[in-house]
Amino acid sequence: MKSNVVIFSILTGYFLLIGIVYTSWNLIVHGYVEWAGSIAILLSGGLTAFIASYLALTRKKQGGVLVEDLEHADIDDGDPEIGEFSPWSWWPLFLAFSVALVILGMCIGFNFWLSYISLPLVVVAIVGWVFEYYRGHFAR
Repeated sequence: MKSNVVIFSILTGYFLLIGIVYTSWNLIVHGYVEWAGSIAILLSGGLTAFIASYLALTRKKQGGVLVEDLEHADIDDGDPEIGEFSPWSWWPLFLAFSVALVILGMCIGFNFWLSYISLPLVVVAIVGWVFEYYRGHFAR
């Protein structure tokens, strides 16, 4: 975690320096500030500063060294329990297909009829995915 804090702190300094150079360069060459690029670069520096400060506070709150920071640790030492996944479930595929139909209906010629038809499919897919453990062979 300490290495992540250092990396994001370096990125913060880099983005702030590049933002100042970019803004100054546009003022010198063009005579005006190019706001889109200047704000984007400076806000990228702000984002990396937020991430660095969050990681620093998290590291301070933990009070110890994480397994990932130990040089003699193996990969399996820091392997947490991520959660329970259903490799046999078809609901994520059905949800992705139905959401793709909704987006397709909005994108191609504003065919909202396709979006209206496929919105109930999205609701069915979400309900099916949430409640897949409450019925059928894998009910608990």
